[in-house]
Amino acid sequence: MNARSDPGLSAKRSAELPTGRLDVTLTKGAHELDELLGFAARANARRGFLFLSKVLGKHWPVKPSAMLAVHERLAADVPASEGPVLFIAMAETAIGLGQGVFEAWLRANPGREALFVHTTRYRVGSGDIIEFEEAHSHAPRQFLHMPEGEHERGLLLGARSIVLVDDEASTGNTFVNLAAACRRLNPSIERVHLSVIVNFMGAAATDGLTARFGIPTTMGALIEGEYRFAAADIPVAAVLNAAPAQRFDAQAERGANPGFGRLGLARLLRAPETLAARLAQEIAQGAKVLVLGTGEFMHASTLLGAALEARGLDVVVQSTTRSPILTWGAVSHALTFPDNYGEGIANYLYNVAPGQYDAVLVCHETPPNAALLDAAHQLGARLFHYQTEDHVEEVPVR
Repeated sequence: MNARSDPGLSAKRSAELPTGRLDVTLTKGAHELDELLGFAARANARRGFLFLSKVLGKHWPVKPSAMLAVHERLAADVPASEGPVLFIAMAETAIGLGQGVFEAWLRANPGREALFVHTTRYRVGSGDIIEFEEAHSHAPRQFLHMPEGEHERGLLLGARSIVLVDDEASTGNTFVNLAAACRRLNPSIERVHLSVIVNFMGAAATDGLTARFGIPTTMGALIEGEYRFAAADIPVAAVLNAAPAQRFDAQAERGANPGFGRLGLARLLRAPETLAARLAQEIAQGAKVLVLGTGEFMHASTLLGAALEARGLDVVVQSTTRSPILTWGAVSHALTFPDNYGEGIANYLYNVAPGQYDAVLVCHETPPNAALLDAAHQLGARLFHYQTEDHVEEVPVR
């Protein structure tokens, strides 16, 4: 990535990716770009590049305290509004980010009512769902569950504003589709706020959000600008041998847990303090520790990482993903694992090499299975099965 200075307030970056040329113009946050963001190439015929966040806890290891600080910054940008606030996080990448922003907002607004729910690619229960498409995604079909609890359902149907959370905004199409679906369900919604780490929609598109959504719409982002991508003249899917990232079956049981956000949460998730205290005694001071989430199961692992960090351990958090990314640019290593959700789709872990950490703690919501044991053996990791936020069992791996 080559930086070029700009005489105005903006800064420009350009990169020659294996999949094409990416040019970005930054109008906000240029001074912290390298701290917050990297650029990567994706094995994706629809979109051959990736704005890779370094504070998301997905593709890049990050200290829990740094993630929580980002959550607080984004929560502070949410406009004041009347009535309950509905926070929706986008699967899979931004689930942890969205739940963190929701919790930071709750802490900053004691006594206010809000609901968190995240979109998902897995069905839990038999209740109503809202399905929509994320057109540029590697796994485009996802949906939103209707909460089953009376209080949570009342918050969704009584919300006056929505906060849609994702790691980045480039076209806004997915936000528009989801907001429209929510407004059909709840016509009393009167404003939308988009909360992202990176807004690359450009000034004109950002200024036009209210007209596009049909109700007052605001944007909160740490980095803003616009981009241009010129795809290389290669058949990306064939050359990169990109495997499908979704074999969708709405009725299949995947072991996804309904208690961590798919059916709605109106409170803070509790950290497993008893487990953290035990692990802090078992892990040597000075050891490098990776707390690893799995797929859509992200925020609970971040809370465990934060509890360990608060006890003086050298901790980073991250998550596995099904997004196929090339080893280039901001991605230095790539490991492949079987899918612990049972769809037979490759899962990846980026920027982690075997033996890099003294302790690896894998947090998962699905029951123990061969895929998780495979990951544990590759990483020399311990497995922790979250049945509830307070009931976490260590799974033997030998």
